[in-house]
Amino acid sequence: MPHSPGDTNRRAYDDPAVAAGYDAQNPDGPDHDFFRRLAEETGARRIVDLGCGTGLLTVTLAGSGRAVVGIDPAEAMLAVARARPGADAVRWLRGTAELIEPASADLAIMSGNVAMHLIGDDWHRALRRIAAGLAPGGRLAFETRNPALRAWEGWNAEPTETTTTAAHLLESEVTSAPDRQGVVVHRWRQEDLDTGAVHEGEEHLQFRSAAQVRADLEVAGLTVERISGGWQRQEFDESRDALMVVEAVRV
Repeated sequence: MPHSPGDTNRRAYDDPAVAAGYDAQNPDGPDHDFFRRLAEETGARRIVDLGCGTGLLTVTLAGSGRAVVGIDPAEAMLAVARARPGADAVRWLRGTAELIEPASADLAIMSGNVAMHLIGDDWHRALRRIAAGLAPGGRLAFETRNPALRAWEGWNAEPTETTTTAAHLLESEVTSAPDRQGVVVHRWRQEDLDTGAVHEGEEHLQFRSAAQVRADLEVAGLTVERISGGWQRQEFDESRDALMVVEAVRV
């Protein structure tokens, strides 16, 4: 049976060495600051982090009076998350948006370009499930990339080295321009410089315009409140901004 792009993306990250490399290459930053600030602004007490990965952001959302759920399809990523300090304050679930219980969240987030990993029908199903999982007035926030800026053209980059507890050399390439649905195929190679172990993977990422994002959210029962061009909520300019930070509400 052929695998879907979603299956390919999940397999890419369900490897302990790849999960460790991902964690090293994706530190805390202004994106996490944005989601934490949003949780404070909205007074969210029940938060779902969909596609939580290794849980670096997720554990910082947990606190007094909050119930936080981290959901990810890759067990290797969750294993890293569960080992973090503060992980006991989070409920970790392996799976997809289908695990979000009806009207169970005040805030749902998808960080780290999770939205782009949801391809075709998977994207629409996830949005419907998120909408059903939010209480009235609940919010969804995520970031995605503006196709007008053609970010994929910069992904055929020179190898980059990252060092935390281990040193990794990461190479990446995009095999072609987006297809008719805006999907690019991104291939990567990760080498552990301490052991020489090499891991390779492939992921599919879907680019959507701001207009498409608005329309897809509306169909799912979510209304876009704001699309920003960065983490400081600067006004989005399609001709200038590669990043789109989306905030939507269930009315």
